[in-house]
Amino acid sequence: MKVKVREKYQGLSRQALLDKAHELGTNYEKYSTGCSQSTVAALHDILGFDDSLVRAASSCCAGQAAQVVGTCGGLIGGTLVLDYYFGRPVEKMSDKELNQDDVDVLLNAMGIAKLLYDKYVEEYGTIICPHIQTQLFGRHFYLWDEEELAIFEEAGGHSDPGKCVNIVGNAVRWTLEILIDQGAVEL
Repeated sequence: MKVKVREKYQGLSRQALLDKAHELGTNYEKYSTGCSQSTVAALHDILGFDDSLVRAASSCCAGQAAQVVGTCGGLIGGTLVLDYYFGRPVEKMSDKELNQDDVDVLLNAMGIAKLLYDKYVEEYGTIICPHIQTQLFGRHFYLWDEEELAIFEEAGGHSDPGKCVNIVGNAVRWTLEILIDQGAVEL
């Protein structure tokens, strides 16, 4: 599947579009919070895919449902969008027999998602939310606890441009870059 960016973004250079993607991701995280959903929402703004994907990304944030124990929500959101374009459709699955061609579609999607994983590892050395938080804040936070959440916010969690909002901005930029480089998005 190959798509064009939405009309309001057509005519932008590749670099300007990637910069806009980062800005959108940063702003969605700043004003709406929810790393994975903000990542998907920013990409939806640019690409116009079905908005059910934005809703589907609701709880995959802050290390899994704000537990701060799992994968960074920005990476999960970016992977969801990559899979929207490259993932294996249900018609390529079976509960009766193994078809290697269908498995190859899955392996291709996983290889493309690994490109985003690799960018995370190169930039942060990890994909794990609490490890990234520790790099940014010197500690991680349990965001279901009101006191912890308040400390996180006071430390710039959603206001400091070098903190979580930047992580989401990078996830959006890198995901869009991969979509362009892999031929799913046409400028």
